[in-house]
Amino acid sequence: MPDRETRKNPSPRTPPGTHKQPSARYASNAPETPGAPRRPEIPGVLRRPDAPQTDAERRRRRAQFLRDLAEARELRDRVQPRRAKTARLRHAMRMRTFRW
Repeated sequence: MPDRETRKNPSPRTPPGTHKQPSARYASNAPETPGAPRRPEIPGVLRRPDAPQTDAERRRRRAQFLRDLAEARELRDRVQPRRAKTARLRHAMRMRTFRW
């Protein structure tokens, strides 16, 4: 039956084990060629671990973190409105009873 044969070998034209191996040019540990374009460096991600962190990098990462935190808080408030209202009232009470 042809159905059984195609289930075992979905592509009968290429026998198993004859797939081409990726060339060394695309391997991650291959040396760079002088004329090849380099990938752009992402600041803070592909930096050496012993390199000092710049203030601009730190501020950029902090701003991104605070944006993500605010977004997560808005999402939580939207999906749990009762809990958000309780937290808002609790925060207001804390602010009223706080002594400067």
